[in-house]
Amino acid sequence: MAGIALVTGGSGGIGSAICRRLAADGFTVVVGYNSAADRAEALVADLPGDDHVALRVPVTDSDGLAAAAAAVSDRHPALDVLVNCAGVTRPVAHDDLDGLDDETFDWILQTNVRGPFATVRAFRRLLEAAAAPVVVNISSVAAVTGQGSNVAYCASKAAVDSLTRSLARALGPAIRMVSVAPGWVVGEYADRMDPGMLATQRAETPLGRLATPADVGAAVSAAVVDLPFTTGAIISVDGGRPLGAA
Repeated sequence: MAGIALVTGGSGGIGSAICRRLAADGFTVVVGYNSAADRAEALVADLPGDDHVALRVPVTDSDGLAAAAAAVSDRHPALDVLVNCAGVTRPVAHDDLDGLDDETFDWILQTNVRGPFATVRAFRRLLEAAAAPVVVNISSVAAVTGQGSNVAYCASKAAVDSLTRSLARALGPAIRMVSVAPGWVVGEYADRMDPGMLATQRAETPLGRLATPADVGAAVSAAVVDLPFTTGAIISVDGGRPLGAA
């Protein structure tokens, strides 16, 4: 399978790894970004293959999403793969209820939950024009464990998994829906965390390490290329973290 793939949040650490993997799989990749145009353009120049493009895909702006869908439609008759990778968070202790103010809570839910839904809505026609389209939502083990950067983030990822299941039923058989749920992923965000906390996470993960962006890209590739009869599923990329120490 090959065709056209759009990755929101494509210029970030995880998003760029997904773009690289899909390009290596033979897809023409649309690197979606919100504000990091320079990073997106640099990634496009570095991807294997031809005809990749960077495109502003602002997931919290429905008019902007409609414009992005129109821009893709001008270049391509269909969209084979949509990866909803754009997401936000910030660390707030779970017992610090006042620290998780309304503005932060709404920002997280609007980006992490409404964003994927609105993006699917905007690109639905292009997806349905493809032969075997699939949407991959990037979730998190926090959806299951309730442990993560803050309470709103955990709730948002649980909502993403529910969204995946609901849309799998609503849009099938035309469009497949899959969640890919990593644990802690090495990179920019993890690098800002307490090293002792990350060491504990590694020690309590049966496979003894954190995920890499490439691990997430491989899972997305598998969902897209190798699992054509899978929909409404949550694919964990967490080294068995919910199981505790080996």
